[in-house]
Amino acid sequence: MAAVSCGIDWADDHHDVAFVDEQGTVVVAERVDHSAAGLARVLELLAEHDPVDGRLEVAIETSKGLLVAGLRAAGRVVFAINPLAVSRYRDRYRSSRGKSDAFDAMVLANILRTDREAHRALPADSLEVQMLRALTRAQQDAVEDRTALTNRVRALLKEFFPAALAAFERGGKHRLDSASARTILAVAPTPTDARALSPRRLAALLRKAGRQRGIEAEAERLRELLGREHMRQPGAVEQALGVQLRGLIGQLDALAATLAELENHIERAFNDHRQASVVASFPGLGSVLGARMLAEIGDDPARFDDGRALKAFAGAAPVTRASGRSTFIHARRAKNDRLAAAGYVWALAAVRHDPDWEQRYRARRAAGTSPRCASCSTPCSASSTTAWSPASSTTPTAPPSRRCPGPPPRVQPRLVDSFGW
Repeated sequence: MAAVSCGIDWADDHHDVAFVDEQGTVVVAERVDHSAAGLARVLELLAEHDPVDGRLEVAIETSKGLLVAGLRAAGRVVFAINPLAVSRYRDRYRSSRGKSDAFDAMVLANILRTDREAHRALPADSLEVQMLRALTRAQQDAVEDRTALTNRVRALLKEFFPAALAAFERGGKHRLDSASARTILAVAPTPTDARALSPRRLAALLRKAGRQRGIEAEAERLRELLGREHMRQPGAVEQALGVQLRGLIGQLDALAATLAELENHIERAFNDHRQASVVASFPGLGSVLGARMLAEIGDDPARFDDGRALKAFAGAAPVTRASGRSTFIHARRAKNDRLAAAGYVWALAAVRHDPDWEQRYRARRAAGTSPRCASCSTPCSASSTTAWSPASSTTPTAPPSRRCPGPPPRVQPRLVDSFGW
């Protein structure tokens, strides 16, 4: 019997599959294993109940995983439905709020049957963008892990080795996660060990860490900072904390190596993409940050209807709640958090290094906008409405002056033609 939609309630070791017809009646319901045989069975059921070959669409509560990858590789259109939305649809069928895996699969299938236009299919991104997305997300996670680990090192140093904080946290390149700090703390993880380091030994460690200029002066400076008098823990406790510090430094070393490898792969993958030159033409976007933007936005020209849709996806568009005489505008919380984080870093880089964006930022500040809002809204809002215009547009359109005063951004006309949005 022909079906109009399919719903899959996924789990770690099995999946419940349901097909419904035009009236919402369940045509077939089955549980399959999370295995190659289970995927083959799902594809077999899709082919059996598909009225038009390849047209039967699938709803599921995730956008990643081997099951989704297998369905998309087979040419199926997959809709990733937000679990919160599914919980609201569930109340439509059972006021008792009872649930089961098979019931959730039926609800997912009916979501596509009744409200397909209210949801979006997963974008048809190229394999190059999918690979770039895996690399950039891994790099972003590694950066967050490095920050968390650095905070642990800082907290530990405050507990027993404050001289190291004075020596390695002086701003600029002098950071706890720098190669110099990691190399020296690995050799001298306690105040006693650090005081025993001579300027000559410190200079050798700086060279090992990759420093090339000002080595002797930096060695003397470190020797003076590490030799200052501070409060101390008892000797045995100090040695124990030094063991812990050496372990944390080892983890930082591993993260630094992982980040270097990921960034090399990201740069090569980004430069090989056909839209790399387009993305890199934006002020403030380099290879790694530009790769993040491209990976999260994707290269499917049909993904966004216009720049406003992209702004909402990035979290740059506010949300208005109006009821009666009350109107409240607040920041958008439902967004792509990774794209929003990349947009924030991009905003800071663009304002600091591009005179046009700096002038726009100054204009927003003069109008009374807070520093954070002025810096973030300038590139994100304006560039999304200019670069990612609808496909019918032929040239970028400057954003409205009432929303972002100042001169128009320096965006190449080729952006719209290349992205096709």
